[in-house]
Amino acid sequence: MTKDTMIGVDLAKSVFQLHGASMTGDVRFKKKLSRDGFLKFMTGKAPAVVVMEACGSAHYWAREMVRLGHEVRLIAPQYVKPFLKRQKNDAADAEAIVIAAQRPEMRFVEPKSPEQQSRGILFRARERLVHQRTELVNAVRACLYEYGHVVPQGIHQINRIEEILNEPNSDLPDLMREECQDLLKQIAEKTARIDARTHKIKALAEETDVARRLQTIPGVGPLTALAVEAFAPPMESFECGRDFSAWLGLVPRQFSSGGKERLGKISKAGQSDIRRLLIIGAMSRLNWLGRKSVPEGSWLARMMARKPRMLVAIALANKMARTIWALLTKNEEYRVPAQVAAS
Repeated sequence: MTKDTMIGVDLAKSVFQLHGASMTGDVRFKKKLSRDGFLKFMTGKAPAVVVMEACGSAHYWAREMVRLGHEVRLIAPQYVKPFLKRQKNDAADAEAIVIAAQRPEMRFVEPKSPEQQSRGILFRARERLVHQRTELVNAVRACLYEYGHVVPQGIHQINRIEEILNEPNSDLPDLMREECQDLLKQIAEKTARIDARTHKIKALAEETDVARRLQTIPGVGPLTALAVEAFAPPMESFECGRDFSAWLGLVPRQFSSGGKERLGKISKAGQSDIRRLLIIGAMSRLNWLGRKSVPEGSWLARMMARKPRMLVAIALANKMARTIWALLTKNEEYRVPAQVAAS
């Protein structure tokens, strides 16, 4: 059934602004509705194309609109901003959403399933605990620094901190020790929560075939596999592996003009969680232990011989992203390049 109406929705917690227009851009209605009123209005509305910005609750409302028979399109907010006219308000935002969605070259965000959102919440919960633990460790290091004890960065220095605090002949005041011991207890609590979520992530990564196949790629572990499942759209939405790599922000930023191509550092204009984990996984292959698994004369070995380590890590992360796209689109297992050449 051909839909002849496009409805732009500016989402909020309690007030929803709607802008209805034809497919040619003619305005049909403008409405401001409450949360319950919005759902009732869309229930009685004929099937239409509903467009929303990809914000916190957009994926939930996308599933609700699909359930009511509407076609849903989500747009990244940065793609809507250029179409905003003069002053910013809810009505202008809803109108800009419709104008942006009617552009033939516009890119849309794939709505997430409830399972994807749940895995993303678990992943972000672990990341939040890691940041909180880092803050506590730095607080203890700052306290010790005030008394002349310099402790390097890193959670692995926690044993050294405990030795300093428990030194029997130390000149540290008792009050300061008590506060630092309380911080150490909080760090131990955060570590236990992080470990629990890490075990849960590993268990989830073993349940799905997609995560299992992703972990066969060197440098891809359970955290990276879960992040790809939680945050990445279907790989079929990308025409090639480079498009997926560009979506992650792993391709060079362009400053080209007048037919002269200028490439700079990576754009970092994409999904930061997957990009960071891929770079960490690539760096793990470039340390002294990971280098042992790199075949002589391979692409990676040649890069390591003539390029800086960080540049090689970015290039390898880019290659890993393309490999992920190939594995998921072709539904295959990872094969070592040397074995592929031999076969």
